[in-house]
Amino acid sequence: MASYRKTEEALAALTPEQYWVTQESGTERPGTGALLANKEPGIYVDIVSGEPLFASSDKYESGCGWPSFTKPIEPAHVAEITDTSHGMVRTEVRSRHGDSHLGHVFNDGPRDRGGLRYCINSASLRFVHRDDMEAEGYGAYLPQVEEVA
Repeated sequence: MASYRKTEEALAALTPEQYWVTQESGTERPGTGALLANKEPGIYVDIVSGEPLFASSDKYESGCGWPSFTKPIEPAHVAEITDTSHGMVRTEVRSRHGDSHLGHVFNDGPRDRGGLRYCINSASLRFVHRDDMEAEGYGAYLPQVEEVA
């Protein structure tokens, strides 16, 4: 079992935007995230701790301006917290081990896939291509990642 945690080294390697999003609960501007249009097979892991969060097979185009997923690849790695900032009541999504701010979850996702939309900042994620998953220690998640035809 892998050990996922926040380290000083991981924090020091973050760009200013990644730090702001993950550690200060920031939000990247819509439509600007590097992973928004990514359609490659693989998994998305916490940029700070490396814990697996989402699979490419659960990613979809929601039109909201941020990468959207129907569910976490490993529900135990995602914490959902009530967020009352900005005069709204929303559900914030954070990584369990890295305590990184990821984004928010809403109940307006595809009904046929559970009805949830995990709206996630690209700055909080690192993409691991399916071809690299085994070598990077994520081989156990290969069955959950569909190959692109």
